[in-house]
Amino acid sequence: MQTQAHTQAALQPQLEAQERADVWWASLLRTRFEDSAIKIAWDEFVRLFRAKFIPEHIQDRMEQEFLSLTQGSMTVLEYEARYAELSKNAPHVVTDERRKAKKFVMGLKPSLRTRLVAFDHRTLDEALSAACRQEGKMQQYLEEKKASQKRPAATFQRQDKKKAVYQAPQHPVTTSSAQVPSQRSPGVKKECPHCGKTHGGSKCWMIAGKCLKCGSKAAPATGRLGRPRAPARVFALAREDAEQAEHVTEGLFGDPTPLEETVESDSERGE
Repeated sequence: MQTQAHTQAALQPQLEAQERADVWWASLLRTRFEDSAIKIAWDEFVRLFRAKFIPEHIQDRMEQEFLSLTQGSMTVLEYEARYAELSKNAPHVVTDERRKAKKFVMGLKPSLRTRLVAFDHRTLDEALSAACRQEGKMQQYLEEKKASQKRPAATFQRQDKKKAVYQAPQHPVTTSSAQVPSQRSPGVKKECPHCGKTHGGSKCWMIAGKCLKCGSKAAPATGRLGRPRAPARVFALAREDAEQAEHVTEGLFGDPTPLEETVESDSERGE
């Protein structure tokens, strides 16, 4: 019972409005059309109905809402549905199909409007079809661009990882003593270019004509720091001993070089 009463209460305003409309229409037929059986266009009926039941300030507000309608964040189809609904509030603005199409195009997004405004669309359906095609192309372009922007990002990440491998912190390399060129310490003597020896002083004894061993000018200068040449030693041997020694020398060495020369040679070698 409560549900039925609630339903009747909700429908009561509608029933009253319908009754008022019926009374108005019957009165209009008697006064304007004199009860003659004539055909009335739907647009004319809507105009008369709005003038009777919708206040003028409400009509002005609804008309302004239609005039300021733009696509905004709506799709083309959503915008067209809203356009068709609000266009009923301004029938005098869109009196023909060309004006409907032009008003529809001017309310599209700038990216779509610039592609359609140069064309002369004869009907609203033509403008709607062209707008849907352009919207599909733009959506495809944006998807491809978004996909192309993701691929380089993955490539850069791989390159960064490679750089991280190649540019790893390098530890200081310990160089062995064998790889480092040897450097003379300040206290080590250098080899003399004149005598080929290492000695102190600023002047080589060999240039001054001094002995390289004792530094005396009395001793003959020599180019090496070996022992001085020893004088030949003379041995007093008996004739038999000398002959025997000669035979022994010849038997051992097979060299006829005199003994004195052998000794001198040994002295020169420092043996």
